[in-house]
Amino acid sequence: MSAQIELTAMDVLMVRLFDAIDEANMGWIVAADRALRDAFGAELIDLVPSYTTLMLHYDALRVSHDEAIGRIRRVLERLEPADTELGQCHEVPVWYDLSVGPELTRVAERAGIAVDEVVRRHCGRDYYVFALGFAPGYSFMGLVEEGLATPRLKTPRRRVAAGSVGVADRQTAIYPLTSPGGWNILGRTAFPLFEHARRGEPLLRPGDRVRFKSISREEFVQQGGDTTALESAS
Repeated sequence: MSAQIELTAMDVLMVRLFDAIDEANMGWIVAADRALRDAFGAELIDLVPSYTTLMLHYDALRVSHDEAIGRIRRVLERLEPADTELGQCHEVPVWYDLSVGPELTRVAERAGIAVDEVVRRHCGRDYYVFALGFAPGYSFMGLVEEGLATPRLKTPRRRVAAGSVGVADRQTAIYPLTSPGGWNILGRTAFPLFEHARRGEPLLRPGDRVRFKSISREEFVQQGGDTTALESAS
């Protein structure tokens, strides 16, 4: 397949496969990730797949710039999309409540629907894990249906609780640890994403799928969830 290879640092190349975000990209991104890891082997320092690109960091002491580009081109020439159904499907239990999901009302009003309908729709489809970043275990997922797409907050919060589940435009994500953030928070999960990432074993990986499941406050507490309220955005 055709692609752009862009120099971003002396030993880092950006492989741009697509120009727009689309779920149909996922099979190609996953296939490229696997094939490039095989092609570079021990000479690969890092490889970060995203919605439309892969950032490849290689050992410049062992591989020249021209050789790195040659390997990438050879991989892309014979690339075939991966079967995305082979990725793991994770069910993530979420307590959707205004105390921990203060933007439920904002998303509902923007969409012209009730809060309960926001929850139903957010839980009503599988989301592909497109990329990891921002913080260990943080997974960018999509695509949220267009009716729920909501812009980021104008003023990010200084503190978003670990486990918070939010949306930003057509993306959805789970905050693996307490951190600043500007996403619209809908609820909270007790899934230990950060603990998995800290051990070098991310629970969610590019190519996996996630389906959210609405649970009660009691179930959330039983799973070890923190019910401390999240302040509303200013």
